[in-house]
Amino acid sequence: MLSTAAGKSAELTETQEFTRNTGRVISKKIWLPKLIYDALPYFYLASGLIAFLATLYISEWFWVLPHYLLFSAACIHLGLLVYRRRRRPRPEA
Repeated sequence: MLSTAAGKSAELTETQEFTRNTGRVISKKIWLPKLIYDALPYFYLASGLIAFLATLYISEWFWVLPHYLLFSAACIHLGLLVYRRRRRPRPEA
């Protein structure tokens, strides 16, 4: 809780309350079924490759092309990151 220089507690504004509650929702852990959890890196890799291959079929250089490339690079990077982190050896405790 916030306090003033006099030591009295200050009330949070509506925006501060919303920000505090949003932070809790974002940092909350979620549970995924094992099948989805195991397939997640492959989904990222597949969607990245599909988006990259879809750029080959764009007939003109619209504003969409850079977004497809960025999306495909982000998905491939995220998929490799998740795959690598799950496969690294764990230190023995």
